[in-house]
Amino acid sequence: MPNSYTELYFPVLVQGLLAVIIAAALIVLSYALGKRVRNKIKDTPYESGITPTGDARGRFSVKFYLVAMLFILFDIEAIFLYPWAVVYRELKMFGFIEMLVFVVLILSGFFYIWKKGALEWAYSDRPKRRG
Repeated sequence: MPNSYTELYFPVLVQGLLAVIIAAALIVLSYALGKRVRNKIKDTPYESGITPTGDARGRFSVKFYLVAMLFILFDIEAIFLYPWAVVYRELKMFGFIEMLVFVVLILSGFFYIWKKGALEWAYSDRPKRRG
């Protein structure tokens, strides 16, 4: 049984150092042994088989960022549902009502942004509703 912090954490330190040494050795070996053939095609960015167009610093639509934020929001909701499901029986009706309020608040926000048209990607001929 370890008697001090040094004895307790020494195996963790050795494992960490070993991981760093192995990673550095693999990078150095791949650099030293790898082929270096440079040409125009290899230097272009890979765009899933599609020829890249425009500048990499081009602007994105604001709707892209809105959908990204909504994705994160609903991921967070799913993260909160897992621990609740694990301890559901211990929380009884109180836990059920709390989670029901949480889900209702999240869904009300979702329906609000849906009605405002934040999830519509394509441009349409019809005018957007205001209000």
